[in-house]
Amino acid sequence: MSLRVTPLVLLLLVAGALAGCGGDDGAPALIRPMPAARVAAPERAAATPAPVSARLTRPTMLRDEPGGRMLTRLTRRTEFDGATVLAVARREGDWLGVRAPERPNGQLAWIPADAAKLERQPYRLRVDLSRRELVVLDTGDEEVVLRAPVAVGRPGNDTPTGTFGVTDRLEPENAAGPYGCCILALSGRQPNLAPGWVGGDRLAIHATTDVASVGTAASGGCPRATNETMRELMEIIPLGAPVKIVD
Repeated sequence: MSLRVTPLVLLLLVAGALAGCGGDDGAPALIRPMPAARVAAPERAAATPAPVSARLTRPTMLRDEPGGRMLTRLTRRTEFDGATVLAVARREGDWLGVRAPERPNGQLAWIPADAAKLERQPYRLRVDLSRRELVVLDTGDEEVVLRAPVAVGRPGNDTPTGTFGVTDRLEPENAAGPYGCCILALSGRQPNLAPGWVGGDRLAIHATTDVASVGTAASGGCPRATNETMRELMEIIPLGAPVKIVD
């Protein structure tokens, strides 16, 4: 079953966090967390280790380096009331370097390893901006599981490149709204906002009802796909999945 929170609270959260790359009209939408996708067990015998994510098991502090300066308190629930699961990029001793929305693009946050449960990620996502294409790869054999066109940021609102993690799986109340059927919120931020924009700057891969825009440079920075593509992603992509965006 889907997790539910007060619609007004979600409206305010979305308007302030994801509106930075919403639909064509920039309108907020009521959104609720989606049920969890399937996640593989951490044990795996393979030459190349699969990416892992960290599911927070207790509140802790994000730090700027292992054992370093405290940045902010992290709880077991995200701002969208989903479970806190962060993509792991590095491990140094008893510390995990994670991709968190509280840090600037390209900078890791650090949490103690004993504050989280590690989960193997079965898939990785790649967004190619020049091809305007999203590809899902199986982390076991690197076979392509899904390939689909996406809209990318228009000139001046270019989609930022880098490696991010899926932080939330969200379902708008109105599938005919600017975010379509579903959203994969990412740990990244959109630094290329339109002049005068007062909404949020959070990156996301989300659906759109403007099907003609898919495959073009038409968004405010977020990769946008059809409802059909996004529903396929929601079936298989869990929290913490790594997402690489390249030129």
